[in-house]
Amino acid sequence: MYEIISDIGNYRELNEDYTSAKSIENKNLYVVADGMGGYNGGEIASKLAVDTIVNNFNNLHSYIDEEDFLRSSIVTANKLIYENSKSIQELKGMGTTITACIIDENNMTVANVGDSCCFVIKKDYIKKITKDHSYVQELLDNGTITNSEAISHPQKNIITRALGTDDFIEIDIFKIDLNNVLYILLCTDGLSNKVSPYEIYDVIKETNLQDSLKNLVMKSKENGSRDNITAILIKGEC
Repeated sequence: MYEIISDIGNYRELNEDYTSAKSIENKNLYVVADGMGGYNGGEIASKLAVDTIVNNFNNLHSYIDEEDFLRSSIVTANKLIYENSKSIQELKGMGTTITACIIDENNMTVANVGDSCCFVIKKDYIKKITKDHSYVQELLDNGTITNSEAISHPQKNIITRALGTDDFIEIDIFKIDLNNVLYILLCTDGLSNKVSPYEIYDVIKETNLQDSLKNLVMKSKENGSRDNITAILIKGEC
């Protein structure tokens, strides 16, 4: 059981986020992407990335495992976006983040490039699984800034890794045991940059999937988000 929301937000003229989900037998794929660059380029990049991965899910059986599938599919998407960016002037410089997960019973494999992210929520806490590939995260890692300074840092939107910006892409992979996990949340930074993990936890624990997503979007806007806002909320322990 899951719900998806993608909101243009209060300030953007285009929604450059893209999201989708697909199920094959007992395996479930969920993907979110946040595009950037060029006239309509971000919108095209995010859709290319998500559609490539989702369409390739039909061939899951031909891969060694879920990690192999995610890596190979993201590499294919990266090449497609990069080649389009190089060959079409209007799309020059386009790229996209990607966060995708496959859930197979109590096991989840997550792949991440950029600053879209994945959280798991248990009874008593929320944990961010992915790590942002961003300038601000690098400053945090080397101790230049504090967590409180990171929240309102003026260069928070600068990412250090994205699909389509180079012919080579480095992909983070995480494997998670879903025992006792109540919810999984995938989202773009339009949500995660403006709603803290603790606020996310409180909202999700209060109501059903659909209303939780609506309330998270509302809270992100109230907190000053100037970006598109996209999220998938998946119920665990089904």
